[in-house]
Amino acid sequence: MNDQAVAEDPRIVRTKRDVIEAVTALLLDEGWDAVTHAAVAARSGYAKGTVYAHWPSRLDLVRAAIEHICDAADHPAPTGDLRADLRTALLDFATDLTERRLDRLLAGVVERSGHGEVMRSLRRRLYETGTSGLRAILAEHLDPDDIAPALAQLTGAVLVRVTYEGEPATEDFVDDLIRRVLQSSE
Repeated sequence: MNDQAVAEDPRIVRTKRDVIEAVTALLLDEGWDAVTHAAVAARSGYAKGTVYAHWPSRLDLVRAAIEHICDAADHPAPTGDLRADLRTALLDFATDLTERRLDRLLAGVVERSGHGEVMRSLRRRLYETGTSGLRAILAEHLDPDDIAPALAQLTGAVLVRVTYEGEPATEDFVDDLIRRVLQSSE
């Protein structure tokens, strides 16, 4: 039997899906330290040997979960109204940080980003995936030189508000932020 036939075996596909979903849930619910082969096996219902066979290291498990999160990411569709689109996208970002526990994921990636190219690559992937919707909105309305600074100001302010200050990114907060950022780029 060739490798492609094995890779397409529905049992293997199902196993990988179930394990990756278990890793993702562990990572988001309990944090990086909770991701062990034993914990993933217990949560997914598969043997620890099965988990090791497909993901030999903890980093392999975490990488699979982050790829899964990024692949499943979606962003609100832009309408063409800059302020309304930014508002929707930033409120969605704030919700992802708090309700989907992406704040925990980002903290773990940032903490470990100095530990090799794989972690730096995952950090870049998370950032690019997380900001792609906002970047596209800004690209439709701002000069190219203004996109990166505006993006950093918008996402940074929401990130600080939600994670460091522990306050919600309310509609009023987001509206004021957008006004200030757009005013500075005019």
